Amino acid sequence: MGRILWLASYPKSGNTWVRVFLANLIRGQGGAVDINRVGEATLAEPGTAGFALFDQRPWQQWTPAEIAALRPRVQERIATTGQGIVPVKTHSAFVRDHGVPSINMAVSHGAVYVVRNPLDVAVSYAHHLGESLDAIIALMGRDMFRTPTNETNVHEVMGSWSQHVVSWTANPSPQLHVMRYEDMLADPLACFRGLAAFMRIAADAATIEQAVAHSTFEKMRAMEDKAGFVERTPAQDRFFRAGRAGQWREALSDQQVAAIKRDHREQMARFGYLPDA
Repeated sequence: MGRILWLASYPKSGNTWVRVFLANLIRGQGGAVDINRVGEATLAEPGTAGFALFDQRPWQQWTPAEIAALRPRVQERIATTGQGIVPVKTHSAFVRDHGVPSINMAVSHGAVYVVRNPLDVAVSYAHHLGESLDAIIALMGRDMFRTPTNETNVHEVMGSWSQHVVSWTANPSPQLHVMRYEDMLADPLACFRGLAAFMRIAADAATIEQAVAHSTFEKMRAMEDKAGFVERTPAQDRFFRAGRAGQWREALSDQQVAAIKRDHREQMARFGYLPDA
């Protein structure tokens, strides 16, 4: 049985970019991996179908407590799908849900955590969900916030942005690799080299460079324009929308910036995200 390497992040923080890079790196030589086939190389944990293997009732009948109780078994099954390290995406905070840990450490190897400036997260997440900025800013400030269960995915306890970040990064560990989205933008080759080294992927410099080249925002956006992207929501014109840092400066009001700083000042300071006065 394999062990899960969690690819963890709050939504709209760069998780998809990491997964696309890993798909291209694992594939090795050849053309760019279709973004709609990334799930073949990096699995996702909350799929309703995986939980249905353990509870055959219609998903509408599952209670949050029942889903929480099933989660360790679902993660154990995911770990059996491979040998060695099994990369798995999650937006769950590392918390207890109805008394049950959201992450089954018995089948986990470690985690890659991707963090992004919450000022930019708010803008991107609002576009993703088709909600107002004020609604998203309020959502990002809610501890133990839980997404709804639907026919595609069961709920995830994301918590607030700060709770999410703290839950994964408060305790440094050799099994934890933290990546800032802004650093990925500034020097993707250095960041992804560091990721490959952390994962102990045996790839030479040319292979890593090719995987980075196949995973650029422009490449991903072109693929989406040509064939769509399965992770795009009905609220979005496109999933790969801007791919840059600092968009909050044109999108957020002073009051909205102040609200995010009020809610998340400590963690923003930790990661260098507090803007100049």
